[in-house]
Amino acid sequence: MHKRNIALLYGISLLQGMVFYGPISTLYRQVQGVSIFQILLIESISYALCIVLEVPWGVVADRIGYKRTMRICCWLYFLSKIVFWQSTDFAGFLAERVLLSVVITGLSGVDTSILYLCAGPQESQHVFGVYNSLGEAGLLGAAAVFTLFVGDDYRLAALLTVFSYGAAALLSLGLTEVRPAPAERAAREPFRATLRASLAAPGLAALLVASGLLTEVHQTVTVFLNQLQYERCGMTSTAIGAVYIVTSLLGLCGAFSARFTGAVGPRRAVRLLCLAPALGCLVLMATDRAALSVGCVWLLRVSDSLFQPYRLRLQNAMVRTGNRATALSIHAMVVDTVSIVTNLAFGALAEWDLRAALGFGAVAAVTALLLLERVRRRTGLQGKV
Repeated sequence: MHKRNIALLYGISLLQGMVFYGPISTLYRQVQGVSIFQILLIESISYALCIVLEVPWGVVADRIGYKRTMRICCWLYFLSKIVFWQSTDFAGFLAERVLLSVVITGLSGVDTSILYLCAGPQESQHVFGVYNSLGEAGLLGAAAVFTLFVGDDYRLAALLTVFSYGAAALLSLGLTEVRPAPAERAAREPFRATLRASLAAPGLAALLVASGLLTEVHQTVTVFLNQLQYERCGMTSTAIGAVYIVTSLLGLCGAFSARFTGAVGPRRAVRLLCLAPALGCLVLMATDRAALSVGCVWLLRVSDSLFQPYRLRLQNAMVRTGNRATALSIHAMVVDTVSIVTNLAFGALAEWDLRAALGFGAVAAVTALLLLERVRRRTGLQGKV
């Protein structure tokens, strides 16, 4: 039964990774008259909503069960893609993102909780890596279809995404509940006790802030600012699509996260995975050469793909309550707060000068490294942090 849940979540990750408009997501919105500042403003509004919804959704998930929560969110995800497909202005894309905020906060901690409980602590980093990599594989397949068959038909790309998310929603119907009986009893624990337990782990706050910074640097640069950088370098839409295929392919390296941290050691791995995006942002800031820009974006993709499974394992290991979904939602609320501030800074700086935004990304990555060093000192977990 546990293997079945893992297999179904793998399939869902693959299908929800198939965002066929991914290579031109920023350009898609700009064609509809939405500026880069408005795009990142919508992102910030989404993060603000996530902060409001995170904990209530976590409490609900611990009450109604992870299976039911996953089903609800997968169907809402499907609906959000229909809204995106039909959007033609700022209001439409904002509505899509509002709905997406409901989905993200609903899924937050639920999918990883199912995987963690099914796989166990020892195998969780590997399973998280495969799970994330399958999402990247979906992006890869979608990018290939976009480049070879879709081209400049942006609306068709959005429609194909609707179909893939509909298929993912159908897969969610096969999930079974995995929450053990002790966790069900813990779900009646008072929220205040869950809140204290969720934030009590030494070094957790620094880990969450660092995770928020690194995640947002990767998200903003590889999803939004990269397309502006590519245009600055004179790349065509076809070239951007081809680069996106390789970028998605590199995301598959998340499956090797556990092997990577084991080979180089957790401490050295953390340093490499923070300094790599900092270096990438600095080079992007200084160059207008297409090949060099593409290489830097690929560097950010690899570093984030290797970091996320490691971070998820640490974060899950720091949960000290049976209300796992609630605890992880509280964690996500902290990360979302960091993301709002970071995202607004990226948006304002990019509107003024793209290079300034990229420089800010380098500063954020170095700050994350300093915070993770603090986590190591606070916890004393030489072999984990």
